[in-house]
Amino acid sequence: MFRPCIDLHEGRVKQIVGGTLSATGLRTNFVSEKPASWFAELYQRDQLTGGHVIMLGPGNETAALGALAAYPGGLQIGGGVNAENARGWLDAGASHVIVTSWVFREGRVDWARLEELVKITGKNRLVLDLSCRQRGEDYFVVTDRWQKFTELVVDEETLRKLSAYCVEFLVHAVDVEGLCRGIDGGLVEKLGRWSPIPATYAGGANSLADLEQVARLGGGKIHLTIGSALDIFGGTGVKYDDCVQFNRKNK
Repeated sequence: MFRPCIDLHEGRVKQIVGGTLSATGLRTNFVSEKPASWFAELYQRDQLTGGHVIMLGPGNETAALGALAAYPGGLQIGGGVNAENARGWLDAGASHVIVTSWVFREGRVDWARLEELVKITGKNRLVLDLSCRQRGEDYFVVTDRWQKFTELVVDEETLRKLSAYCVEFLVHAVDVEGLCRGIDGGLVEKLGRWSPIPATYAGGANSLADLEQVARLGGGKIHLTIGSALDIFGGTGVKYDDCVQFNRKNK
């Protein structure tokens, strides 16, 4: 199924080239004149669920709160979420919180932090972000604006262990994110084979055929986020209305 997104950078809705996000800047594909709340209202109108708001760095809280208020209970939120603020985001209208960097310390999963978080949110309102980059044959989770490799390999054992703490995974394929050159089919197939819970894949989608391919490779368990190729984000590869129709047809 198609999952919508709202990526926020410096308070504005943007589409970026994922691997370029750093403290000194980034490469941007699109900057919207419309506020985050406009996109949230659109997703609510079309009854799209499971979408996410991602705050890429500081200065995005006001825009994020606007999106959550426009579609209460309809959007997940991630970016800087930790044990101190997770409950606040849920109370502000997020359906789930998405967490990555905070549960890693020195390149490893901090299981104590993860358990602390689950006590606050409950397993059913927690999504773990396992966005990754490839090294050799393996995919490693990356943190800190996707620049820092952890020691955690995305494999069957990792997904099985972490699934005990969350209801879903979010996986950006960082090496192809924002490039609109097609999805990483190998990663999608592995997620579909290995993950005991649903996952949303993001990265590289450039056509409606990618939606069909993800559904097939992922065995129906993997959802797809389309960003830079989507017409509402200035893209030419995929029409938003076609994605809405795809979901209605395959519901």
